[in-house]
Amino acid sequence: MTTSVRAGTARDLADTGLSEPDYEVLSTLVERPGTTSTLHEQAAKMGWSRSRLSRHSSRMEVRGLIARAPDPADGRGCLLVLTAAGREALRAATPTHLESVRRRFADRLDADDLRDLLRIADKLGDRSEEAAPLDG
Repeated sequence: MTTSVRAGTARDLADTGLSEPDYEVLSTLVERPGTTSTLHEQAAKMGWSRSRLSRHSSRMEVRGLIARAPDPADGRGCLLVLTAAGREALRAATPTHLESVRRRFADRLDADDLRDLLRIADKLGDRSEEAAPLDG
């Protein structure tokens, strides 16, 4: 299910000039204070390895979507900074992304389906570590 939705959304995003990973980097980076994040924090937020994010960030930097800056708190680390071009690319791609997710996922579910999905997501979310064992 997730694979199908993501693949379709990736195809739709391609028309905007962004890949699905580009969109994910930009959309999570824009949420950070000052639209700036350490590579380490950004990778953790996205569930990516630092090396994966570093390689992908290099490609995005060449395209002018993000910039790298030295991390003053960690001489070995770097900051990822959303550029004006990255913000504009995200702004332009967001309607396409939202429409794609809506069409491929949300519009196919009725109110009961959405409630069930929220209930299941809640069970599998961060609090799942505190849940009672399955056998008791």
